Amino acid sequence: MRHVRFTSQDRQQVQIGNLQDNVIQTDKQRYRLSDVQLLAPVIPTKIICLAGNYVEHFQESRKSVSRRPNFFLKPPSAIIGPGDTIILPKSGRVDYEGELAVVIGRRCRNVSAAAAYEVVAGYTCMNDVSDREAQEWEANWVRGKAFDTSAPLGPVLVSLDELTEPLRIIVRLNGRVVQDGSTRDMVFSIPEIIAELSSFMTLEPGDVIATGTPPGVGPVSPGDIVNVEIEGIGTLSNPVGSPPHLFDGKQPTVE
Repeated sequence: MRHVRFTSQDRQQVQIGNLQDNVIQTDKQRYRLSDVQLLAPVIPTKIICLAGNYVEHFQESRKSVSRRPNFFLKPPSAIIGPGDTIILPKSGRVDYEGELAVVIGRRCRNVSAAAAYEVVAGYTCMNDVSDREAQEWEANWVRGKAFDTSAPLGPVLVSLDELTEPLRIIVRLNGRVVQDGSTRDMVFSIPEIIAELSSFMTLEPGDVIATGTPPGVGPVSPGDIVNVEIEGIGTLSNPVGSPPHLFDGKQPTVE
């Protein structure tokens, strides 16, 4: 199954359906993919991200490989969907990070690694957009990782029966390949990650686990286009925009 959330082009009503051959089937009718706007495929209660999960990315970040998975959180307000604009914070450097995202399918706690796939709804693409300047001085990475639009997600949620692992992850910046990795190179496997997380945290349906990025991360600038492509899932494409203007009391703070 290839699950999607979408609206008509006027974005008046959010619907869900299954995508096949560029046609979306809902309970009531069919839509051509070209006639709708895809949204992030899920709205989670939380986004849990690995702070490193590929040896070469640890090396390019000048960090030692972790003995256990290290996690940080992004809020649901960080999520944007396919085609939405990444609004840069005021920073000297903001990077793309293409990642495989695991979506939880059922409420769970204390899941063994052997049973981990039983609680997975499927996979999608994510861009863990990161403010490197803020990460340098802030220990918990709230400003560096949790700002609005820092979690592009999509374009579809694909069930595991349609995928054959390992999966290739390719990121293109303005059409140029900048990341090209495989999930076979993960330090911590998806079952290990789920077992570790669920040992101390209840996972809810729709929750997203970003599994870390391959090597090749780099900066983005206003006007760039970032494409995160994962084998068997599709391509998540987002333009990059300038930092927002300060609220002046006349315009709304959120558009």
